[in-house]
Amino acid sequence: MDPHLLRTFVAVLDHRSFSGAAAALGYTQSAVSQHIAALEADLGARLVERRPVAPTPAGVRLLEHAPALLLRLDAARADLARLHQARPSQLTLACSPAALGPVVARALAALRADSAALDLEVRVLGRDAVLAEVVTGRADLGLVDGAAAPSDPLPMPDLGPTTTLAAAEERLSVLLPHGHPLAPRRSVRLTDLAQAHWIDAPDTAVPLDRLRAVCRTEGFRPRLRHRGTDPHGLAALVAAGHGLAALPWSMGAALPDVTAVPVAEPRLVHRTELVHPVHPSAPARQLVDLFTGQAADGA
Repeated sequence: MDPHLLRTFVAVLDHRSFSGAAAALGYTQSAVSQHIAALEADLGARLVERRPVAPTPAGVRLLEHAPALLLRLDAARADLARLHQARPSQLTLACSPAALGPVVARALAALRADSAALDLEVRVLGRDAVLAEVVTGRADLGLVDGAAAPSDPLPMPDLGPTTTLAAAEERLSVLLPHGHPLAPRRSVRLTDLAQAHWIDAPDTAVPLDRLRAVCRTEGFRPRLRHRGTDPHGLAALVAAGHGLAALPWSMGAALPDVTAVPVAEPRLVHRTELVHPVHPSAPARQLVDLFTGQAADGA
């Protein structure tokens, strides 16, 4: 299967447009049409309906595989590039919003104190984007977060030659408006809120599908969808009564106009994990050592 054709297929369905995919990929619209026709001929199935542009049942199946296949190809290219593209004075860290906490900030400060000339960049992205940045070499290491049972790892896709390790655990909390009947409580049972209104904010809060999985329920249905990485914007929506969200307690307690109430049942924590290539750069390795050392000390 030609990866160039597969990349065009994904772009067409992402944009729901042949012309939009052509503009994004730098091709002519005719070339995009030829790519889709060639892929359909190779696989012996019609993949894309033309008017309107949408996946056929076969296209839906292929779309379940295509992003992961393309990501692994990009990861292989990045892994080889690391062999001859040392960046001893540069470091790019990609973080999901709730993973960028005080421990990380202090580790970065210690790193800068040891390497004053370091060119440091921190990118705040959604979880999937963080992982993509790391495996494709656009970031030297990443931090992602989520809900899990104590000491359990976060569920991760197949990331190829990478290393994942625990960085931090803290209480998981539910973000409530100040006037919510449960706001004065010292803790809540998450399953009691399964039928409440929720905000689906997968790039900022714990994704609702993850809450359904850990609570083994079909609840936690969204009343509103939030796309972005701004916790203050999410808190404003919670405060206005649009729905609830799950965040680490330290982040929730620092947000204005909302109350963060810790989750007592089921036994869950907010977990942060560090992801980096098997052979990280020297600044990345130094940051890993600093960060994990601070986390172990309970900083």
